[in-house]
Amino acid sequence: MSRTALINIDTQQSFFHRDYWQETDFAAFQQAISTLIAGCEVRGVPVVDIFHVADSGPFSLESGFVAPMPFLQHRAAVMFYKHVHNAFTDTGLDHWLRSRDINHLIICGIRTEQCCETTARVASDLGYRVTFVSEATLTFPMTHKGVTLDCNALRHRTETVLEGRFAAIKTVHEILEL
Repeated sequence: MSRTALINIDTQQSFFHRDYWQETDFAAFQQAISTLIAGCEVRGVPVVDIFHVADSGPFSLESGFVAPMPFLQHRAAVMFYKHVHNAFTDTGLDHWLRSRDINHLIICGIRTEQCCETTARVASDLGYRVTFVSEATLTFPMTHKGVTLDCNALRHRTETVLEGRFAAIKTVHEILEL
């Protein structure tokens, strides 16, 4: 895994202050992402923290919430702020990865179908080999046209559209066994 980096997307305190926040899947997410990060660190895989920043509200730098969630104890190799849904646009991430000859990205973080999925798609288009670890991502139910997709449906949808096109879908255990 020497040419690999773990991209930890938006696992930040800002989400605690959103009206859609819920604890339902949070404990499982904490366990999965903590195990993944610790396993990558032991294997010498750099962890890259990405934080979403907005002009106002809980995602603004002024809010004080653009910081790692309290359970995270790792030391990131590097940290980038993003202002859009993917971790590449205007962040310097691509340059940082290429200057270290990293060609494989493991994606985890918040929200499964938004910033994590979008980053996976862009990374694939940029030529990276992408592994998406759904169990180490978190999301919240979404409603459109009167139909609500729960977290499991959103996760399944993301896996369906990514697998074989933009990313390989793996579990934490499968990643750490590589």
